[in-house]
Amino acid sequence: MSSRETILAAIKGNQPAPELLPDIEGFRNIAPGDAAAFRKVVETLGGEVIDIVEYADIKKHYASNAPALVVAVNPDFYPGALTEWQTGDGRQLEQVDLAIVPGQLGVAENGAVWVTEKELVVRVLPFIAQHLAIVLSASTILPTMHDAYDHIGGPETGFGVFIAGPSKTADIEQSLVLGAHGAKSLTIFLLP
Repeated sequence: MSSRETILAAIKGNQPAPELLPDIEGFRNIAPGDAAAFRKVVETLGGEVIDIVEYADIKKHYASNAPALVVAVNPDFYPGALTEWQTGDGRQLEQVDLAIVPGQLGVAENGAVWVTEKELVVRVLPFIAQHLAIVLSASTILPTMHDAYDHIGGPETGFGVFIAGPSKTADIEQSLVLGAHGAKSLTIFLLP
């Protein structure tokens, strides 16, 4: 027996006994998510939550400081947004100032929003745009990540991501940089 086989046999013979996974039912929450708690966490992370009643309120929000190039997954989010952006490898989006995408669900405990390639159309969209806006219904806010994973279940699409706050990084000198590897700002438009 070679030394490699000896080592592998020793590892195989020294496996721990199987154990049941811990019961996490105590983490489940049957109450709906708290929009106020969600807002507080998003704002703590550097994002902004704006209550809207209809999609037209999104364009009104940007009226005083209109972005030059806007991409909206749903044309109703921002009338006049770029319309020919879905084809290509993502590089066609490198000059996008604002991307507006729908979110599937929000998580109150960490301010994250779940989006998949079904909503994004082009996977790179929320990461390549200078600023990101997500349209989310308050009724889809869940209390915890456990609830979010239960809701998501098995994969229905090839790509999904939780987005929480604008991109940021800090070095050992404690210098914080926003937008280091993604959007510089995150705005969540919250529908009732």
